[in-house]
Amino acid sequence: MQQAAATEGAVGPVSPITVGFGRTVRHAARLHTSFDTVKPLWLRLEETGLCTGHQGFAWMEGIARRLMPKSAELLVVEVNDADTGAPVMLLPLMRRRARGHYVIEWLSGGVCDYAAPLLADARPWTRQTADDAWAAVCAALPPTDRFHIAGIPQQIHGVDNPLALLSVARDSIHIASGLVLDGSPETLIKRICKSSFAKNFHKHCRRFEQMGKLDLVEAETPELVEEQFATLLELRLKRFRELGRFDLLTQAPVVEFYRNAALQGLSDGSVRLFELRAGEAYLAVIYVLVMKGTLHALLLGIDQDAVPNVSPGLTTIGKLMIWARAQGLGYFDLSVGSQGYKQHIGASSAVLAELCEAVTLKGRGSTAYIKLRGKAELFVRSKPGLYKAVQGAARRLRRLKT
Repeated sequence: MQQAAATEGAVGPVSPITVGFGRTVRHAARLHTSFDTVKPLWLRLEETGLCTGHQGFAWMEGIARRLMPKSAELLVVEVNDADTGAPVMLLPLMRRRARGHYVIEWLSGGVCDYAAPLLADARPWTRQTADDAWAAVCAALPPTDRFHIAGIPQQIHGVDNPLALLSVARDSIHIASGLVLDGSPETLIKRICKSSFAKNFHKHCRRFEQMGKLDLVEAETPELVEEQFATLLELRLKRFRELGRFDLLTQAPVVEFYRNAALQGLSDGSVRLFELRAGEAYLAVIYVLVMKGTLHALLLGIDQDAVPNVSPGLTTIGKLMIWARAQGLGYFDLSVGSQGYKQHIGASSAVLAELCEAVTLKGRGSTAYIKLRGKAELFVRSKPGLYKAVQGAARRLRRLKT
């Protein structure tokens, strides 16, 4: 890897790639180490280009301010067309020390499900143009021993994700799921979900309505945000302790990140909280992102004991899908993971890609370990009995620690 110039805003070397009809595409990259210099372009691409809710400026700035390790460096790479100077995309990255070597990762902090650049437009990408742009990115970045970028979606609003097209990218063991929303909100559940889910959803609604009027209440004031977030935290941590599962919300900085993001989201609706109520009873709280016609479901806290054999979680998701369609949204993202309830609803899934590449001898050991761990996990997942036993052992260990 070539080292970027010491001054902020260095432009790396460019290389020509010839595509259809003889047109040559070249990319140049500029490195930003502060949000101040890149904010105007970021907000413009967020408004007029393509990006997921996980790459909103406020969301990413909050990650850098609250969750990025103190010793880590912010690296936002601006990729431009080398001939015209027009912006092509932005990639929010960071560099940190990891056991005696440097690694460049996506700016995530554990709260960013997808590694997807902000694209300036819907221009098509090929492996050649993606590789060329990545070469310019690497030339602008400071030295590193390895790259590790996980959670790369195959597409961004119908456009091939250039990170997923890279020659060095590979399919991961993780999937993301979601449903396309269309037509009338009133008939949405019946039309797009599995018949078994639609039947159970309406049955659960009737059961909850015996407790009182069933409502999905949005937090539209700071007071309601604080109240619903506190309920979400209480319900989620209680449930995860019972299941023996780890949750990032046991970490104070993560809690403060989510709380602050929800309060900030009141200004533009990009972050929202909803509470499912039956009369005066609180059944569930869900935390979501909304951007570019997509609702991203992130955090769900449920009172599983409210009514025996009735699911407040699935009821909340069904109600929220109806709300999203009524707002004109076209996609309901159920995030990363292969939980069975997503298939029960009728969601479609896509494999996420990852980039795990060693640059130096120092980085090879960690890269080899990560790849080996992925293969081992894939093997365990392919054996249902073994996978269940490993999950059970992990839960028992976590219960002993709490």
